[in-house]
Amino acid sequence: MKERERIVVSGTACVLLVTWLGFLFHRSPRFAGSEAGVAFGIAGAVLMLVPLAYPIVKRIPFIHNRITQHVSMQTLLAAHVYSGIFGPVLAIIHTGHKFDSLLGIWLTAVMLLVVVSGFVVRYLLTYVNQDIQDKLLLLQTARGDLDSAWGVLENSPAELKGLPREPVMAAGLASVGIRLSFSGPAGEVIRTAESVADLEYAIRTDDLFKLWFSRSLKLHIVLSVLLYLLLALHIVSGIHFGLRWLA
Repeated sequence: MKERERIVVSGTACVLLVTWLGFLFHRSPRFAGSEAGVAFGIAGAVLMLVPLAYPIVKRIPFIHNRITQHVSMQTLLAAHVYSGIFGPVLAIIHTGHKFDSLLGIWLTAVMLLVVVSGFVVRYLLTYVNQDIQDKLLLLQTARGDLDSAWGVLENSPAELKGLPREPVMAAGLASVGIRLSFSGPAGEVIRTAESVADLEYAIRTDDLFKLWFSRSLKLHIVLSVLLYLLLALHIVSGIHFGLRWLA
């Protein structure tokens, strides 16, 4: 289910970005105010309101207890994700690639940032967390192998004599691609130690990505609030100027 969701959402996000860039080749100034344009706009606005259900149900205990008796949080999250990606697609179609007003430009920009930050939180952060867990398991196994290999080496005095006397120099040579060749227990210790070092470096790198991706959640929330404020202003201005035009 998650794999299918990831494929659908990733594909739709690509379509969204390509559709947005369509203003470089196509503009339809009157489409947004036409019947079809208004229909796309209303449908997009409604879909963009659906994602509000998930944080409300998740964070308000009274509503959470009542709603989750009938609908699971996983279902609400799926609705949050799908409506949060298809709503902006309809909104971009609604614009007709006419980005003349400052409000419309800000609304479109914030909407796209909300989609990107939500994608990062939902998929990239989850992937990094899973990758860290997998590497920690591998690291635990590698450290066990290193302890075992070192125990074998300690019982082989002849092999100990073959190890480099200057480990810093050996590490420096390895960093530029020159590796000293060792066989037997000594070689096994060195190869296992290199694997442990590589895994530790990879985990530290993933921790850095995790830190940055975790901040995307706060950014996603702030941008979502700003999006709904801009959307409300857009609807109010549309009704205001629409009524003036009818008058």
